[in-house]
Amino acid sequence: MNERAHGRSAGELRPIEITLGAMKFADGSALIETGDTQVLVAATLENRVPPFLEGKGSGWITAEYAMLPRATSRRSAREVTRGRQSGRSAEIQRLIGRSLRAAFDLRALSDTTLILDCDVLQADGGTRTASVTGAFVAAVHALGEAFLRGDLKRWPVIDYVAATSVGIFDGRLLLDLDASEDQRADVDMNVVGTGGGALIEVQGTGEQGAFSREQFDSLLDMALTGIGRLVAEQRTALAPVLEQVEAVERKGTRREAAPKDEKSLWGKP
Repeated sequence: MNERAHGRSAGELRPIEITLGAMKFADGSALIETGDTQVLVAATLENRVPPFLEGKGSGWITAEYAMLPRATSRRSAREVTRGRQSGRSAEIQRLIGRSLRAAFDLRALSDTTLILDCDVLQADGGTRTASVTGAFVAAVHALGEAFLRGDLKRWPVIDYVAATSVGIFDGRLLLDLDASEDQRADVDMNVVGTGGGALIEVQGTGEQGAFSREQFDSLLDMALTGIGRLVAEQRTALAPVLEQVEAVERKGTRREAAPKDEKSLWGKP
């Protein structure tokens, strides 16, 4: 096997950079870069929930996922021009939503929907795992600002959530596969886990044949180690918001902000 991109070892993540507040108008946002993969995530809070949650005092978290036409080496048409969403995009955005819902107390959101829009700017492998990791940061950013305003009665974060890929390539176990490795891997696995080391979702496939239980366990251990490192990056990116949240929590429970008069939401015609 040739040397890995960025000169990294088998158990090393690609270089990671998370930029908090990358978008001006979103309630929360993050730009995550893992190697040459870049995903921009915007978080939006809406005062509504799906019909099946109406009147139940619970919030909801959902996600949308898309790739820019030139995120890859060849242009792909926008899905809107095809008239329908691809099965891949639908599957990935459901994964992101499931993963994020495991990280938050939905009842603390109180009839609010949190929407995460994940747009892949550049794809070099691991776009779904980067989307999960970046979506958590954008979500906490939005909820942190809402909590500080008094729009949330209590802090809803249960645990950190991040995701990475692992695989077997030329007989070697690898962490955080880039596109060239992913395309030729004998085994490919995506793992979503928590900061506490628990698993949320595991997607594993023997692309070129079966793999053993021992290999499976080793891949999971490698993935969870990588997730721990990603969580450390999330903590660093979120530190400015979380320091303020912790200061408010030490003072006691916040009261919910009084509803705004509708007239105050509009300027002069």
